Amino acid sequence: MVTKTLEIEGDLLATLLAEDAFLPVEPRTLVETGLPASFVEGMILKSIATTGTSSGRNISEHLCLPFGILEEVFDSLRTRQLLVHTGAAPFGDYYYTLTDQGNKHAQNAAKASAYVGPVPVPLMDYVISVDAQSITAESPRRDELEHAFQGITIDPELFDMLGPAVNSGAGMFLYGSPGNGKSTLAQRMTSCFGQEIWIPHAIIEGGQIIKLYDPSYHQAVEGRKRGIVKSGEGDRRWIKVRRPTVVVGGELTMDSLDIRHDPRTNISEAPLQLKSNGGCLLIDDFGRQQIAPKELLNRWIIPLESRHDFLTLGTGKKIQVPFDQLIIFSTNLEPSELVDEAFMRRIPYKIEVGDPDEREFEDLFRMYADEFGCNYDTDAVNYLLETHYRPHARGLRRCHPRDLMKQIRSYCAYHDLPFELRNEYIDRVVGTYFAKVLTS
Repeated sequence: MVTKTLEIEGDLLATLLAEDAFLPVEPRTLVETGLPASFVEGMILKSIATTGTSSGRNISEHLCLPFGILEEVFDSLRTRQLLVHTGAAPFGDYYYTLTDQGNKHAQNAAKASAYVGPVPVPLMDYVISVDAQSITAESPRRDELEHAFQGITIDPELFDMLGPAVNSGAGMFLYGSPGNGKSTLAQRMTSCFGQEIWIPHAIIEGGQIIKLYDPSYHQAVEGRKRGIVKSGEGDRRWIKVRRPTVVVGGELTMDSLDIRHDPRTNISEAPLQLKSNGGCLLIDDFGRQQIAPKELLNRWIIPLESRHDFLTLGTGKKIQVPFDQLIIFSTNLEPSELVDEAFMRRIPYKIEVGDPDEREFEDLFRMYADEFGCNYDTDAVNYLLETHYRPHARGLRRCHPRDLMKQIRSYCAYHDLPFELRNEYIDRVVGTYFAKVLTS
């Protein structure tokens, strides 16, 4: 009985500890931030310069550093007459403003880097965090894949091919006709893995600040979970996000794959592959980019094998960073037409996403009819197949049911008609959809 109780307690403890593979602990001293005191002083001065006057706790909130750490820095800046009190603030705090000398120091700090916001974390701290939260360590199982693909239809044979590919965490090609959901599949795959990871707002290396957190790709998780393994709020320089899915299409250029440095502000922006670490990077419509496929693939042939990449800072210094994501190439072309054998070997999974059969096509119509609030009519869908598909040998695509339902809904709304699947409505919308866009 005692043994059983210990086993249960052990399992509970393991579950609690496994909630976060990586937990950024709040620094207790300036040394634990990994940053020079002079750098933090510059961040404080720039913060006050942007507001004119600010309390110590507001500065702490802005920089995402504990107020207790900054108090001694405030005292040092006051002693050197770079800032002064302008009044008392609640909870034993003060309001601060810059002196003339402080303004000069703030301007010099802004010239070094105009970055203001959460204080960055050292590059090595970020490298450690990616390794601890690596997507390759997840190995999702079938039930997790099924959960991720809820709400969409998928051929069982395709599902069985996708499972091992996702489980491996290696790269893959998804190829097949346009409109069959390759992009949707890629986006769903990310959710097979652990749902959330910690990333820093910004990274610093060699005095260069690289902005990493990007609301376009990173969905912040509301609130902070507090477990038995840490106290307080944790290191606020880090933010908890959903594992990212970064999607890039024909707009991709080689510049997008390296650090983008602004010499005017001396602030750098992380490249797409860095922002996708811990998640999925989808190169959509591969082969249609402004750069040649061979040039893009040569850029990634080493990172795909070694799981790390080399980037160039604005100073010219080379840095090594993690290359840790599920990378997916989605294309309407045959992969062998785009890449050579050497690269094909480094992308171990090549999976064709074929057309749906008529049964799945009907299931999709039923699903979208329910989603859009329209009664499903089997006879109307059979009419569509018999009239507008089979006689024209038109290929079925998974996007057709959704798009046609949307057009029927718009047609009915415009004519103030009940939203229904009727033969005459179908005849109307196919003339504006198939003939102009999707004729095979």
